[in-house]
Amino acid sequence: MDRAEVEDWLRKTFDVSRETLDKLALYADLLIAENKNQNLIAPSTVSIFWDRHIRDSAQLLCLAPQSGRRTKWLDLGSGPGLPGLVIALIADIRITLVEARRRRMEFLHEAVARLDLADTVTVEGARLETLDADAFDVITGRAFAPLPKLFDLAHRFAHPDTLWILLKGKSVDTELAVAKAAWQGEFETIPSVTDPDSFIIVARNIEPRRDK
Repeated sequence: MDRAEVEDWLRKTFDVSRETLDKLALYADLLIAENKNQNLIAPSTVSIFWDRHIRDSAQLLCLAPQSGRRTKWLDLGSGPGLPGLVIALIADIRITLVEARRRRMEFLHEAVARLDLADTVTVEGARLETLDADAFDVITGRAFAPLPKLFDLAHRFAHPDTLWILLKGKSVDTELAVAKAAWQGEFETIPSVTDPDSFIIVARNIEPRRDK
């Protein structure tokens, strides 16, 4: 999809306003400009930014339809804010972005200020394992870490009803098989709407296996 098609998809799927679309456009401009200074996204995806990054991130909201301001999201390894900032712009939620790399963290702080998201978005510029534990309702991640390591690092931020929504590549089946050796729960694999080689793992009730 080109930009106009993605904007139409966003309007039909989430009833986004013109103001929100303008903020998404500003975010796209900020990220693409900063990409000249640091490697935030693959250069080959700049020309398809709206589909590969905006729609790719926004699709996660379709899997958490009950989210609202009282819902707490945690976005792991946010990088330039994908998917976290896109989700924050479209939905009225509170979200914490975790990004340990200094220059990417600085970009996130600038983007949050420019996009007027300071009331709902928190940027944690530290490694996940150094943060104080807290309970989040939804945990997202885009290429953050292999699934077993991701659960090891992030499980202390989950409560029994936490929804995990994790973007993965073509190795999703292998990652899931390894993870299931150490973790139990409900797992669903859903094809991405933007890339035939990408998938989304939706998981619930994740706990260390008791029969290890």
